[in-house]
Amino acid sequence: MLLASHCRPLASGALADSEVAAQLSVLPEWKLVDGAIARTYRFRDYYETIAFVNALAWVVHAEDHHPDLAVGYDRCEVRFSTHSVGGISDNDFICAAKADAIHVQRATSPAA
Repeated sequence: MLLASHCRPLASGALADSEVAAQLSVLPEWKLVDGAIARTYRFRDYYETIAFVNALAWVVHAEDHHPDLAVGYDRCEVRFSTHSVGGISDNDFICAAKADAIHVQRATSPAA
């Protein structure tokens, strides 16, 4: 359901801790870190890392919901939080699911 959803303007505040925990159970690779949800993706080399970053940038730009990224040679840490609500929102989980889908697609692609 998250993957098929799209980000939307938010009328209310951040999700409650129980809602965050429920969503994290759906995306088990993601962790709650300093008020954001975060995951580190691993790659074989710099080219694959940057290909992922570019694909993610395209998707999150279309969703108008942008993460913080920390990029290294063979890894990319992605962190989502929603500044406008001062915490974590449904939009963060929607984009996290889309990031996971990009990672799976790149890992199973014949070119990968």
